[in-house]
Amino acid sequence: MMSRKKPLLSRIAATMIHRARGEAGAAALLIAAAAAALAAANSPLAHSYRALFHDPLAWTPLAKLSTIDLWINDALMAVFFFVVGLEIKREVLDGALADPARRRLPVLAAAAGMAAPALVYLAIAGRTAGLSAGWAIPAATDIAFAVGVLALAGPRVPPSLRLFLLTVAIVDDLGAVAIIALAYTPAIKLGWLALAAGLLAAMALIGRQRRHGAVVFALLSAALWFAVLHSGVHATVAGVLAAFTIPLKPDHRTGDSLLLRLEHGLAPWNAYVIVPLFGFANAGVAFGSGGLGAVLAPLPLAIGAGLFLGKQAGVLGVIALAEKAGLAQRPSGASWVQLWGVAALCGIGFTMSLFITGLAFPAAPALAEDAKLGILAGSALSALVGFALLRLAPARTGA
Repeated sequence: MMSRKKPLLSRIAATMIHRARGEAGAAALLIAAAAAALAAANSPLAHSYRALFHDPLAWTPLAKLSTIDLWINDALMAVFFFVVGLEIKREVLDGALADPARRRLPVLAAAAGMAAPALVYLAIAGRTAGLSAGWAIPAATDIAFAVGVLALAGPRVPPSLRLFLLTVAIVDDLGAVAIIALAYTPAIKLGWLALAAGLLAAMALIGRQRRHGAVVFALLSAALWFAVLHSGVHATVAGVLAAFTIPLKPDHRTGDSLLLRLEHGLAPWNAYVIVPLFGFANAGVAFGSGGLGAVLAPLPLAIGAGLFLGKQAGVLGVIALAEKAGLAQRPSGASWVQLWGVAALCGIGFTMSLFITGLAFPAAPALAEDAKLGILAGSALSALVGFALLRLAPARTGA
């Protein structure tokens, strides 16, 4: 007789295989979207490009979402964070983060990989008036982009290294969500927050019962998002919170896992629609005539250096320290050159960094443009160096 746990494990395996096959394609699509945004922002279409996303809509069902840019960043990205939340919950309960021994090194690397870039940023730009709010921009890692570039490096990369990068990026995403909720919430409206808390409690109770399907959770998730949108906390936090209430264990009657079904169904929309659309809407930065001097201005330099230097120093440094102290062993079969390549890939901040930029400088479009320049420079350099290191490193090692 087949146990109830086997279908769950089979679904997890199917989800991971599906993702592995699509990672390179999703990364390529995101690169194309970013390139299209840059081309539009530096062409005669620049005014139309900006008007498309930032001019007020003739009609909108929600007054708080008055532009296409806001609909993408506050509504569609809530779905993105919902999928991130599903992935985090799955990994914590039945994946790489479920085993304390296996998660120790990725968690330490993710923490150091967020702290070091923030410190680099503050060292360069912290004393410049109006720039301190951007400290979290280089702390984020773009999970889709980083894992996609790793997939492009081919089979020479040991599976343990891919799992390490994926786990670091997942923990990094959780840290980014916490930063968004705690550091970029200017004012709280207690009434709306209380309503959100009540809806979240109801969803958690329903999730424990495992008796209701996707429709019930979709309606409650929409209500939770609406309440959080008006509470002062950024609306995308609702996506992660809602995901944490979705049951991973199979339903008693059907043997089906709602979490895996939702993750499997929404992941392609995330990878091939939401993230590329977000990239196209937010990556368009006009280079102007500043040349190299524009990149070396305090804000873009701080972000670029944080992503490229801070991420490598934090991730690679903590791996070396943890191994030397006996706290954890580096991923099996991975050389130090390969680990260096993965640490560089952690400096691809793109999607999450662009998202945090909008929160850090909401009323300063000029600063947001400068920040995007630093994000593009730091992420591109990190991607190129990480890919080169992984391609040039020996295929496998026993060290």
